[in-house]
Amino acid sequence: MSEVTDLRVLKETARDFRLEVLDITTEVASGHVSSSYSCVEILIALYFGGILRYRADEPHWPERDRFILSKGHAAPIFYTVLAHAGYFDCQELRGLRTINRRAEGHPVQDELPGIETTSGSLGKGISVGLGHVLGGRLKGLNYRVYVLLGDGECQEGQIWESAMAASHLKADSLTAIVDYNKYQESGPISREMPLEPFAQKWRAFGWHVEEVDGHDIGALVETLKAVQEVKGQPQVVIAHTVKGKGVSFVEADYRFHGKALTREQAKKAREEILCS
Repeated sequence: MSEVTDLRVLKETARDFRLEVLDITTEVASGHVSSSYSCVEILIALYFGGILRYRADEPHWPERDRFILSKGHAAPIFYTVLAHAGYFDCQELRGLRTINRRAEGHPVQDELPGIETTSGSLGKGISVGLGHVLGGRLKGLNYRVYVLLGDGECQEGQIWESAMAASHLKADSLTAIVDYNKYQESGPISREMPLEPFAQKWRAFGWHVEEVDGHDIGALVETLKAVQEVKGQPQVVIAHTVKGKGVSFVEADYRFHGKALTREQAKKAREEILCS
């Protein structure tokens, strides 16, 4: 596990990772940039803020904490984080969405070290995470499971079925984090299928709920450490984020959801990120 306590360094890491995601997606003219940008700080808090227990050189270490990327389309930032955490060489990032390379468009279990499950079909994350929790119980292993959800996928019934099961089974080693950027591919969440009252829904399903600014790394680390102390119920951290965070014209247009920036757009985006 790599832990960085200097928030300034973590913020610089967020900037650098945004630039790397920009580079690898622009190079192949493919990939979900805006969905990656909304969860940069969340992943940095988990992997570099002292939350996840892991051994990059021993990816199947039995006592490791598990991380499930339910919103699999954020693969560019996930791969970037795994590479810089030491799971594999950063050169693998240059093979994003390229035939016969391992950095596929959505994560594939064990295709690259550090990927616990194949994701892309939305709605499965909590179910898979709960399975890991129950497996740990059977084996007497003391690890935690973290699941990163997209807000759009929280419109799916499987999310709430698994949420109900997790509460019933008192899965208190399970933490869900919702990247609540308020947009999905087809438009605003509030128009397509509103989630509010969102926090109340989770509480009604028996979950402990926290809300946090999803771009404040310090607040994220503090909140994620606090929920580790909750007993008897699973926890959800609703992280309020901005889709495309860091690039103004991407933030302003949800239609960037599933497309890379052109080289000219990428040049402007790089200038904004460097000046932030």
